[in-house]
Amino acid sequence: MVQDNSQTSILSGFKIFESLPMTIVNEIEQLISKSNINKFPKNYLIQPPDKEKLGLCFVIAGKLRLYKANSTGKQYTVCIVIEGGVFGEGELFSLGASGAYAETMEETIIYSIPTEQFEPVLRKYPELALRFLSEMSMRMRDQDELVEKLIFKDLRGKVLYFLIRLSKKFSVEENGYKKIDIPLTHQELANMIGVTREAVSLTLQELSNEDILVTSRKMVMIHIEKAMEELA
Repeated sequence: MVQDNSQTSILSGFKIFESLPMTIVNEIEQLISKSNINKFPKNYLIQPPDKEKLGLCFVIAGKLRLYKANSTGKQYTVCIVIEGGVFGEGELFSLGASGAYAETMEETIIYSIPTEQFEPVLRKYPELALRFLSEMSMRMRDQDELVEKLIFKDLRGKVLYFLIRLSKKFSVEENGYKKIDIPLTHQELANMIGVTREAVSLTLQELSNEDILVTSRKMVMIHIEKAMEELA
């Protein structure tokens, strides 16, 4: 029988598995079955906080955001996970999903491994456990910084800070600006930082008038140097 290596090549390309022995990646790959491969449409709520957790999830295609909401429904985005990213939660790990909603930003394909199947592998390989510990620590630092900025910055500062965050992960250079390479409406940006669309629209217009931003329908470009000077 000819072995199908397509899943192996996909999982070995995930950053969290970089430089790990292929024996570990192959063992994780063996846990994936057709029933664990799902395609979700845009704006689909994959996981509310009170739903049974999906386990460890690999984003094979598409984008989703993990966000939290308060009792009034106000949202703020914890992180955006793109193709090649992972998220999920179990007893031994939490990759941005603790108490968070997971919602697709476009059509998204996800491979998931139930917690009870993945955690024995995590216990078996110390190098894998250390990799997950490092990833969890990094995400916790990012989330702490995000919460601090969203609490202590004014609206203008919140918008600029979040756009800079997005530009570091999803951007291309264009005429001295960083073009954020994901469709981004004013409402989506408002949801990400927990404010109203009207307030975001006014702030974006002000920043555009000062040439810190260039905006159009679903597109934002940011001048990083000017934005950093504004936040200093």
